[in-house]
Amino acid sequence: MQQDLNYKHLYYFWVTAKEGGMSHAAARLGMAVQTISAQVRLLEQSLGHALFKPAGRGLALTDAGHAALKVAEQIFQLGEQLHATVRDATEQTGVRLVVGISDGLPKLAVRDLLAPVVNEPKLRLLCHEDDFDNLLADLALHRLDVVLSDRAAPVNPNLRLYSHPLGSSRLCWYAPAEWIDAAREDFPHNLARIPVLLPTAHASVRLRIDQWFERQGVQPRLVGEFEDSALLATFGASGMGVFPASERMRDKLTQGYGLHWFAPCEGVQEHFYAIGTARKVQHPLVQRMLDSH
Repeated sequence: MQQDLNYKHLYYFWVTAKEGGMSHAAARLGMAVQTISAQVRLLEQSLGHALFKPAGRGLALTDAGHAALKVAEQIFQLGEQLHATVRDATEQTGVRLVVGISDGLPKLAVRDLLAPVVNEPKLRLLCHEDDFDNLLADLALHRLDVVLSDRAAPVNPNLRLYSHPLGSSRLCWYAPAEWIDAAREDFPHNLARIPVLLPTAHASVRLRIDQWFERQGVQPRLVGEFEDSALLATFGASGMGVFPASERMRDKLTQGYGLHWFAPCEGVQEHFYAIGTARKVQHPLVQRMLDSH
């Protein structure tokens, strides 16, 4: 029968592995080397595997030891957070909002979408960025209050999710100072000659951009693709090339990054959604977001 894990034994093993030997672990813990050694042997017996092997005058981890250390790291790192977590939970008297940020959503737009709620007194805002499908799974398990995304949730009979529109914005073209004159001349055909940066396929708007190029009969001179919109804007501002981005980000891009707006990307829009688990939104801050857009 599998024995219950003795966390004291695991802790002595963890310290020994971190300190590089029994004597160093004993010195750190203020205990006898024999005591540490006995505790580690008990852990090895309960697991059925040796965790250390001789290596010169010291010890080295076995394969089982490396696997055990990885788990022990996670356990004791969480343990170190316990006091702070409990303190925060008991002292927190404000509103907690846990938001999932889809990896396809332009990060420059996230602050704008959350603007209606970020000044809430004593707000505890937790933002998690992940793959769209992973976020929907966490949302269904009620680990998140809402998911912000550039696409609606797909129809899935196993997941009762509801997509609430937060508006849309047309795409426009931006250029750094060194490319602005060339960017304005013979647009959009010049995009076959000057360097172009685009979002990757993680962004749902990428397909619409590609279709726009097809309608224009232009094969862009593509020099870079970026999952993160802020990174794309950073490389664009450095002079790497021109790129399309949301009109609603115009002030941030022109004032914050020193970029120049030079043309609309006609017929292409970027959409924004708040996805929840109920048709009627329960969280007051999520409802405020919806009412403000």
